[in-house]
Amino acid sequence: MSRAKKPANPFRYFHSSPEVIRLVVMMYVRFPLLLRNVEDLLSERGIDICHETVRLWWNRFGPMFAADIRRQRVNRMRGFRKWQWHLDEMYVRINGEMMYLWRAVDHEGEVLESYVTKARDKAAALRFMKRALKRHGSPEIITTDGLRSYKAAMTDLGNSANQETGRYANNRAENSHLPFRRRERAMLRFRQMKSLQKFASVHASFHNYFNSERHLVDCQTYKARRSVALAEWQNLMA
Repeated sequence: MSRAKKPANPFRYFHSSPEVIRLVVMMYVRFPLLLRNVEDLLSERGIDICHETVRLWWNRFGPMFAADIRRQRVNRMRGFRKWQWHLDEMYVRINGEMMYLWRAVDHEGEVLESYVTKARDKAAALRFMKRALKRHGSPEIITTDGLRSYKAAMTDLGNSANQETGRYANNRAENSHLPFRRRERAMLRFRQMKSLQKFASVHASFHNYFNSERHLVDCQTYKARRSVALAEWQNLMA
């Protein structure tokens, strides 16, 4: 009987330790820092790397870490019945051209899916919703704003009865845009649609992972949650 092949070590071709790589990727994606800001902060801690190394590591390992975080999230929420989604879209300018970033947020405020399109018509909404439903399953309620593209897409999918709209019902999705807007300003906006799609997906997973709801809990609870998140982060792709 053949033995199962052991997964290849993703850090095997890099001279730096996995701990340093995880730290660099976390600092760049989680906080509103530029590549050279990360380089300077690490230099103060005795870690001498170039800002292009920061770019290489986040491009290489950011999606891998995000996929691992997303996989854990999907496994944890599978079978959860009373699941409510909030769908919304925000505009992002790329080289002067208007793009739309669609986002699905659950009832706990965690971003489930991010998808970039050039339009916000029925076809774009349908592609976005199919992508989210395939990856995360079907929720009990889907809350949207008054955009007619949502209703048309949900009618095609056969779940228009699950749609809910209201003046303030979708505030959770609106508020979820704020961390990404801060990150967008720090990066001086995006230059390619592909890079926007990649960073939006990775940033959402990182934000979900380290979001300890500081404004809702006391200091000791927040510190405990932060310590647990950092400990689990060190075990990603171990």
